[in-house]
Amino acid sequence: MDATAVSPPVSSAISDDERAAILEVVREFATTELAPFAVQRDVDEEFPRDTLRRAGDLGLGALFVRADQGGLGLPRADAVAIFEELAAGDPAIASYISIHNMVATMIDRHGSASQREHWLPRLADMTDLGAYCLTEPGAGSDAAALTTSAIASGDEYVLTGVKQFISGAGEASVYVVMARTGEPGPRGITAFLVPADAAGLSFGVPEQKMGWRAQPTRQVILDEVRVPASAVLGEIGRGFALAMGALDGGRLNIAACSLGGARDALDRTVRYVHERFTFGEALAAKQAVVFALADMATELAAARLLVQDAAGAVDAGAPDASARCAMAKRFATDVGFRVANEALQLHGGYGYLRDYGIEKIVRDLRVHQILEGTNEIMRIVVARSVLGTAA
Repeated sequence: MDATAVSPPVSSAISDDERAAILEVVREFATTELAPFAVQRDVDEEFPRDTLRRAGDLGLGALFVRADQGGLGLPRADAVAIFEELAAGDPAIASYISIHNMVATMIDRHGSASQREHWLPRLADMTDLGAYCLTEPGAGSDAAALTTSAIASGDEYVLTGVKQFISGAGEASVYVVMARTGEPGPRGITAFLVPADAAGLSFGVPEQKMGWRAQPTRQVILDEVRVPASAVLGEIGRGFALAMGALDGGRLNIAACSLGGARDALDRTVRYVHERFTFGEALAAKQAVVFALADMATELAAARLLVQDAAGAVDAGAPDASARCAMAKRFATDVGFRVANEALQLHGGYGYLRDYGIEKIVRDLRVHQILEGTNEIMRIVVARSVLGTAA
């Protein structure tokens, strides 16, 4: 097995002009490639591989991967703005791009030279896609209790178990699988890179979901899947630490996706209240309506600042970065759903109709309060940090 090279968090900065140029390209992509097709993709449950490939051409498949491995090497503070723009086009596709980036980043940070050389070029341009496999049917929030096993057999490991709620399952080329190689609890977990063509790897039926219908979600079933020892990502027994480290970034991305989806809902509502007249005047002239819009805009601005603060903490390697990511994820996803739901209310009956696009945003953003650690778990993470500081 190659010696594992663990790189430090990406902290390189880009200029204001470079940042503006990147965001303009992403905004154009979201406006032309995502937004016009979002509702129909939701209806058809269409996973747009060609669109993702074009996203890869823009560098969106490896935002945090080092440049010498085909990535953009962006700091988190810049990437959250990118995810907000993508989600303003379609939260479901933006969220999958976030998950794909988690996989690419884990391989870049913790992979061996051969793992990086093998996987990163095609992940970077999204010719290949990645999936992150932590959750199990009996181990959701309590991820350290996972039971998928990885038993050493000569120079191989044999993986057996089931992973639940896996985005991209059946479409991805590589699966980062957390499996138990040792004692109960987090110290007995190791991460493995499992290719899609591995014998014994299969997938459950597509889940019928409330939202995120444009990306596939299925079980990943490992039935005595044999992988070489070189498939270990990082070190034996360090998989849980790798998984939690990746989730800090994932929580920031999902928080930013909530901001983007909610911002789109607010923008749609602002247009609507100018066009909709009741009792002889536009909705925009009614105090109850404008107060609601003011609160929606204020909460989104506050959430954005919290996300940016947490992103800066990750880039700086701050000791409380995980707690700040948890704060940002909890607050921004709650605010995002609340703003989208209020946008639906202000549209009245039209908000409930598919054609207006609001109900899809509401459905897509609802799951953000659950995944990457439920918001109840985020409160536990924050509370532990607060109590530890106080002590």
